[in-house]
This record gives sequence, C-alpha cells and structure tokens, in this order.
Amino acid sequence: MVESERVTIRLPNERVQALQALVDQGKFSTLSDAIRAAIDKFVESEFTPEYIEKVTVELPKGNVVNLKQLVQDGDSVSVDDAIRNAVREYIRKRLSQAMQELER
Repeated sequence: MVESERVTIRLPNERVQALQALVDQGKFSTLSDAIRAAIDKFVESEFTPEYIEKVTVELPKGNVVNLKQLVQDGDSVSVDDAIRNAVREYIRKRLSQAMQELER
C-alpha cells in the first residue's frame, strides 16, 4: 500500500456539497477519493519536473480532430502524447537535414 499522510484542510460549504454530489452520483466512492482526485488533477496540471518545460499550444480545430483520431486509432495514448511525438519527429528531421547540409 502507498504510504500516505493525513492533511486537514478547510473548504467552503459549497465546495464540500459539490464534492459530495459527485460521491452521491457514484463518480467517487468517498469524499476523500473525490478530494484526492481533484488534488491529483491539480498537481498534474501545475507541477512540472525541472527537466521538462510546459508549453501551451493553440491549434486549429481541424488539427485537434486529427490528433484525437490518432488517439482513437491507437497511434498515441493521448493528444499530448501525439503532439510530443510530432514535435520529436519534426526536430529529428530538421537536425538530420542540418547535419546533411553541414556535410556538403
């Protein structure tokens, strides 16, 4: 079992009611599970290891549809993964071209 630590927080009543509604709807087993999921999502979106730099990209909707199709087809596990793969491939090609030009 994963080691855990107890933390006490205060939340506005409306937030607690909203979280409890998610539990009542069956989306989470307990209020603690709902809060953990919210914290996990927050940390995933806000925390970036030192060796990674987050970049926000705005794409035309058609490109997003194509990326989602790649995910559905199993070519990528997520849209983010598809974008990372595309960027890696682009950089690889550009570096390869630059190396070939230097060799001439």
